Amino acid sequence: MVLYNVTVKINNEVKEEWLQWMKGVHIPEVLATGLFLHYRISRILSMEDTDGTTYAFQYLCPDMATLHQYQVHYAPALQKSHADRYKDQYVAFRTVMEVIEEGMGSN
Repeated sequence: MVLYNVTVKINNEVKEEWLQWMKGVHIPEVLATGLFLHYRISRILSMEDTDGTTYAFQYLCPDMATLHQYQVHYAPALQKSHADRYKDQYVAFRTVMEVIEEGMGSN
């Protein structure tokens, strides 16, 4: 399994509207590609939030070939849509990770 992580620091002035747009428009468009099995949104707590709030969006896909298909055929247009809408309001970086093991803790 491959985990595609997109970390975004968004300007605090637009973060509420942006997060609603991400949940209501952007993520559904990413999932509509049919290439991802699961997603998760997290807010990063260990980073200074004075000028922005940092979120991690994680998308799980079966393998690198599937992620490559997303990156070639879908990501450019989806990233452009985000960039056009929130120009100069965010910084983002992407990481790709191999999932070695996944499990549940005991409660």
